[in-house]
Amino acid sequence: MGRGIKKTFEGIVVSDKMDKTVVVMVERLVKHPRVGKYIRRRVKFMAHDERNECKMGDRVQIIESRPLSRHKRWRVLKILEKAK
Repeated sequence: MGRGIKKTFEGIVVSDKMDKTVVVMVERLVKHPRVGKYIRRRVKFMAHDERNECKMGDRVQIIESRPLSRHKRWRVLKILEKAK
């Protein structure tokens, strides 16, 4: 029996002040049900960064994981683009 497919998101690191934790802001476009135009929706996730590699402004990919702490349920999978 398989474990299923884990969700992955891409986002920007908005905070790296904690030890082994980064806050990643994920932005997505959602179509308004009545008006029909697309609206930006943002959500922040706390993600585990084992080696403290991520810095503010980096674009990263995060993956779902087991609960690591009270708020952390995501891990940094890879850094897609370093901040300039």
